Formats: sequence, structure tokens, C-alpha cells
Amino acid sequence: MSKPTQTPPFAATRKAIAEALAEIDGLLPGSVVVRYMRCGKAGCGCKADPPVLHGPYIQWTRTVQGKTVTRYLSQEQLERYRPWFDNAHRLKDLVTKLEIASLQALETVETSTSPRRPRHTEG
Repeated sequence: MSKPTQTPPFAATRKAIAEALAEIDGLLPGSVVVRYMRCGKAGCGCKADPPVLHGPYIQWTRTVQGKTVTRYLSQEQLERYRPWFDNAHRLKDLVTKLEIASLQALETVETSTSPRRPRHTEG
């Protein structure tokens, strides 16, 4: 008689994550912030009470070879590239979920197949 094949633990979860990863077509790493700032001119409205700050300034910051690189984006560029910024966050989330599912599968298999260690007895 042949032994029925068992589905590896968490295989469906890992497959679903792999399929979600395959849907990512591009990504841009880093952070995007929208800032409003004061300038250095003494009589400017940005120093009034209440202040009327300059902006919005859209900054995309990332690390390249250990150095922080900042690039200013227009509103149009932000809208165009937002899906890629979102994909970078999604990728990190999916990789974390894949790691967790893989570790859980390993623990499940190891727990069910590992021989028990002998207990240490004082003698």
C-alpha cells in the first residue's frame, strides 16, 4: 500500500503569499513625507501668528550605499509613483508573513518528527 501524501504544514499560506508577491510589478524603497516649512525672511507670513507656512513640499528619502538621498517630488509624481511606494510596504509585510509561516511549518515538522531528548537525571 502506498502512503497518502501529506500537505506540508502552512503550504497553502506560503503559496498564497508567493502568489501575492508575484503581483508586485515595481517598488520604490524609502519614505515619503509632505512638509510645510518656514523660510528665513524676517517679514514673511510664515512667521506670523498664526503662521502661513510654505509648501507642500513632497520629499522622498531613501538610503543609497549608506547615505541618505532626498528627492523632491511634484504632486503628479507622487500620484504616479504611489503604487510603487505602497508595493514596497506590501513587500515587507508579505516577506514577514512568509518568514512566520515558514518558521511555524518548521516548528510543526520538527516537533512531530524529532526524537525526544532523554531527561537528565541526578545520579
